[in-house]
Amino acid sequence: MSAILIIIMIIVAVVAIAYYLVKKFSVLLINAILGLLLLVFLNFFHFMNWIGKPDLGYSLATLLICAIGGLPGVGILVLLSILGITI
Repeated sequence: MSAILIIIMIIVAVVAIAYYLVKKFSVLLINAILGLLLLVFLNFFHFMNWIGKPDLGYSLATLLICAIGGLPGVGILVLLSILGITI
């Protein structure tokens, strides 16, 4: 009887951990997609040209920062571009 309870507790723990990881992963995935879409939006409408700076472009470093950092990553790239620091 106690072996069955231990197995049930292990199953519940595994399901809870899996649910937590999927929930966090989905938030990170959505943030990455929004970051990449914002980068495309900024470059498509030449937003940086409106403030007198060149577009951000699509280099490997820029794409990785937007994919990993998401919306804050794009914000950091815009601020760096305004300050004159290119990546």
